[in-house]
Amino acid sequence: MGTPLKKYYLGILKDLQKDLCTKNIHAVPRITKVVVNVGVGEAASNKNIIDKVVQDITHITGQKPVITTARKSISAFKIRKGLAIGVKVTLRGDNMYIFLDKLFKVVLPRIRDFRGIPETSLDKNGNLSIGVPDQTLFPEIDYDKIDKIRGLEITIVTSARISSDARKMFEKMGLVFMQKS
Repeated sequence: MGTPLKKYYLGILKDLQKDLCTKNIHAVPRITKVVVNVGVGEAASNKNIIDKVVQDITHITGQKPVITTARKSISAFKIRKGLAIGVKVTLRGDNMYIFLDKLFKVVLPRIRDFRGIPETSLDKNGNLSIGVPDQTLFPEIDYDKIDKIRGLEITIVTSARISSDARKMFEKMGLVFMQKS
C-alpha cells in the first residue's frame, strides 16, 4: 500500500464512506492537523531544558518545534511575560500520517496497562486530545540520553461534525477506545 497517507486515502477513506453512507467522498471526515505540545515549567529556573525538549520533539515528530512563551507574568510560579515555557509542533500532510501511524501502532500499546483511549477524550466536534505520560515510549528517544521524563499533549483536529463519525474514522485507523463496562 505504501505510505500511511496512501493507505488512508486508498483504504480507510473508502471504507468510511460506505460506513457513514455518504455519496460525496468530500463529506467524509478527515484529519486536518496534529498538534504536539510539551509544557516545560521548570524552564523558568534552567534555560538549557528548552533545548533538550526541542531536540526530543524534533526526533519524535521529524519537524522542528516552535518555542512557546508566557503571555503574562505569574509571580507564584516565578514566570515572567515572554519567558520560554514550552514547545509545540503542528504536523500536516505526510508527516502527520506517519506520526499517527506510529502513535496508534507503536507508542500507545507500549503504555503500561493500556486499555484504550477514554471516550471523553473526544470532544463534540470529533477532535481528540491524548496525553502521553513520557517521551521514552517513542522509539526514536534513547533512554540513556534523557535528563527527565516529560509528558506530551497530542491534539488531533478533524473535519468531522459529530464525534461518532470521528470515532469511526479513528477506529479504522487503528486507535483503540476503552470498552464501556
